[in-house]
Formats: sequence, C-alpha cells, structure tokens
Amino acid sequence: MRTLFGNARLIDPEAGSDAPGWLLVEGARILATGTGEPPPAGTVIDCGGHCLAPGIVDIGVKVCEPGERHKESFGSAGAAAAAGGVTTMVTRPDTTPAIDTPEVLEFVTRRARDASPVRIKPMAALTKGREGREMVEIGFLLDAGAVAFTDGDRVIENTKVLSRAMTYARSLGALVIAHPQDPGLSHGACATSGKFASLRGLPAVSPMAERMALDRDLALVEMTGVRYHADQITTARALPALDRAKSNGRDVTAGVSIHHLTLNELDVGDYRTFFKVKPPLRAETDRVALVGAVASGLIDVISSMHTPQDEESKRLPYEAAASGAVALETLLPASLRLYHAGAIDLPRLWRALSLNPSRRLGLETGRLAPGAPADLVWFDADAPFVLDRFALRSKSKNTPFDGARMQGRVLGTWVAGARVFGKG
Repeated sequence: MRTLFGNARLIDPEAGSDAPGWLLVEGARILATGTGEPPPAGTVIDCGGHCLAPGIVDIGVKVCEPGERHKESFGSAGAAAAAGGVTTMVTRPDTTPAIDTPEVLEFVTRRARDASPVRIKPMAALTKGREGREMVEIGFLLDAGAVAFTDGDRVIENTKVLSRAMTYARSLGALVIAHPQDPGLSHGACATSGKFASLRGLPAVSPMAERMALDRDLALVEMTGVRYHADQITTARALPALDRAKSNGRDVTAGVSIHHLTLNELDVGDYRTFFKVKPPLRAETDRVALVGAVASGLIDVISSMHTPQDEESKRLPYEAAASGAVALETLLPASLRLYHAGAIDLPRLWRALSLNPSRRLGLETGRLAPGAPADLVWFDADAPFVLDRFALRSKSKNTPFDGARMQGRVLGTWVAGARVFGKG
C-alpha cells in the first residue's frame, strides 16, 4: 500500500530545506520525495500547501504509570502526543516505584505497547530508587530496552557514586542524562532570585546553581568519557561552560524545555501555580539567550518536559504547589512562537524537535529521507486558536497556556505509516 502526500510544504531538518513537494510512503517507510509530477499511489492526501515534517521526538515525558495513573496513563499520554504531532515519547523513570529494574521496565514497555498509539522509548533510573546511593544494573536495563539513564530532578549529590555510574555507563556506551541544578542551593526554591522573587516573597535560587552543577558534571564527563546530555539548560550563565565542553570535543549535548523558551519569571504574576515548573522560570534575558543558543545549535534539543499534576497538587499556595506542566499537545504551537517571532526557521526548529533527539538516542526517526520511518506530522503553521485546557487529551490539565492565543494546528499524525490522529 502506497500513500502519497501531495501539495505539501516539506520541512526537512536533515537537508535544512523548507520547500514545496510531495512525499511517498510505502508500508512503514518513506519511499521517495520530490517535486513536479508525483508518482501514482493507492491513497492520495492533499496537504493543501501546509507543512509536512518528521514527527516530534520528545525527550523527558512523564507518564505516571506505575503509581499515579490518575494523573496520566499511557493511553491518555499517547492520545495527547498524537494530537500534538509527537510520534516518539522518551519517558522518564520518576514513577512509583522508579523504573530501576528490568522487571519494572518490561511492565512499562508492555503497557505502552498495548495502550499508546505512538512510539514509547523508556529511560531507566541511574541509581536504585533514584536515591543516589547505588547504581542500577545498567547492562541488564540496556538489554531490556532502556535508551538512557537518569535520576531526573533528584541530583546525585555523592560525586563518587556519580563518577562510578558514569564510568560503568561509558564502558557499555550508555547515555547518561542529568539535571544540572545544585541541590543545596536549589532546595525549597520556587523562583529565580531577583527583584521579582523578592517583591513576591518567594524562596528563590540563583542561576549560578545551574552553572555550578553543570561545571561538576562536565568535569566528570572529562574524567570518565561518558556520553552525557543535560536535560534542561535554562540560564545564560550555563552556556559558556556548555560551549567549552563541546569545543573540547566532549560527547555532550543539551536540551531546554519549551516553557523556558517561551515564558519568563514575570508570567508567574500573582502566584499562578500553573507557571510553576522546575527549574523555575528565568529572567527575560535568559530566555532570549536560550532562544539564540537553540538557533545557533549550542542547545541541541527542545522538549516538553511533560509533567502532569492533578488539581489538588496545583490548587495550593505557590510555594507548596507541585512543579510541572503538561505540554505534549502545546509543544508544537508553543515552539512555533519562535518561528513566528522570526527567531528561528522551521528546518532548524525541527532539528531541535526531531532530528537531534533521534540522533542522540540512536533512532532512525527525525528525517524525510527515503528509507526513514514514516513518522510524520502534517500541520498548519498559521492557524490561530485560543487554548482551552479542558480540551486537552491529557488526564491532567495543568498548562500555563490556558486561554493563550496560539498559532499552529496539527492536521494529521502518522506513526510507521499508520494514521494515529486526524480525519481520514
């Protein structure tokens, strides 16, 4: 069975091109792309001049199975991902219990396969119980399907434990993902230090907490030679250290959440807890610097950092409320804010959303080349709408974009050539 996507605006992050053309899919793979007269096909989809791009690969999605299924399940997260153009979710291990054994990982893999319409690539914890004391069986977890190892936002304070885990991961070629934030300085903080936090009376953390933690991690990377990815770089002060590590040839990449690229500390306003994320939102100067780092390629990956929280966790005083926001369905339109602002073009944006995360994890996705998986998103980059959080497919509705005017609607999503969202 062949499917032809005609009259499309093809966004190819690998070639760096944004041009009209057609794309032909056969089975689960892309067969050909081109311009001019398209070949015959059993099914023809007229894209109406709208964008056709590789599906988004989202590193750092929290699906609350096992332990907190009332917040998010693989079924609801998969539906939200498909509606948001996310074709691969790379899930976090910060569940209850943590994903730190092959048995738990296999349970998660089965649940995902049975319930989710999109691909699931699970990460595993780096230490048992994410407690920072004893490393997990990295080899067994790799064999069970773990694509990376991370303790999430629980920073490993014991440098010897972290160095040993990195050394062992290096021997197996495993990717270690870290959360650069000094735990002593950042403990209990819910805002970034500065005039705004002082006026609001909020416990705050200096941006230097991120720089200090990143410096430590990069020193350990130099010592061990491990493959390393920083999940979120959110401050301008961390960028020079990242640049030096890359210039020195270290196997280092970095990501940033969409919230830190499109929001700043002032959006918290009068203690709006839907804007409470971890790390806290930063100053506008930091946000602008991060956008520039994505455009230049210094920051490799944009992710949603999808973190569902129920109403009871958010309807609390700002300091006591849980951190995090759902973002699977808002990742694409929020990212398009950078495009509409003229800060970054679509091929470069899709490098950060799809190609770079695919390459970092060793996946075939993120490309429109012949032979690549037919994981695709068809979207209207200019369609305006006002976001209603109750229309989101996630079980939890904690989005900072509720009521926001946005541009960019997903018209269809395909995984391995099968349509998982959209009509027809």
